[in-house]
Amino acid sequence: LVTGGGSGIGKAIADAMKHAGARVVVCDVNDSTKPNYVCDVSKSSDVTAMFAAIERDLGGLDILVNNVGVPGPTARVDEMDADAYDECVRINLGGTFRCTKAAVPMLLKTRGSIINISTSAGIFGYPLRSPYVAAKWGIIGLTKSWAMELGAEGVRVNAICPGSVSGPRMDGVIEREAAATGVTAQSLRTGYENQVSLQTFVDATDIAAAAVFLSSPAARFISGQVLPVDGNIETMRA
Repeated sequence: LVTGGGSGIGKAIADAMKHAGARVVVCDVNDSTKPNYVCDVSKSSDVTAMFAAIERDLGGLDILVNNVGVPGPTARVDEMDADAYDECVRINLGGTFRCTKAAVPMLLKTRGSIINISTSAGIFGYPLRSPYVAAKWGIIGLTKSWAMELGAEGVRVNAICPGSVSGPRMDGVIEREAAATGVTAQSLRTGYENQVSLQTFVDATDIAAAAVFLSSPAARFISGQVLPVDGNIETMRA
């Protein structure tokens, strides 16, 4: 299961998993992307119903990719809308918790794998994006804790930290930051590229390749780890 698999990184992961031979299902809150399951991961009732359907339809689960995420608001802490802050954390961090809680009974039977999609902002500070950062740092903490909790029963848990991934979502991040700071979007884009030793944005297929590796037998002894796929980000200040 790839959550948020209808577009962007999630779709790239789902496509790569299929290419590697996995039977893949995806969920998305947006039914226009034609997911296997429509699910709002911030709602426990949706998540419970989805995993009941997965067990009925597939008979079990080997891999969970917690990919759902929203960028959240862009503002300085004293100007941050509290409801927008809470919503970002509820979806990004709470959704990861809710899906994992529901998936673990099946994953214990298959000695499966959990891959949590965090971000480079889960490693660095990131000005004007504090709710997003809080949630993504939290995902790394969950990853390491769950690896300890579930390892004795054969379930591996790892996190991937994408850098700036080219595409519409990153375009939106730059546009909102430009509006909040008064800096031009092109200047910010150049700044983001210059943060990275490889001097370019990541492609979603690079994240997908890492997910395939971490879910494969080649990674059978890798757990509790955080894998940046970011071209070596040196700072998060564009």
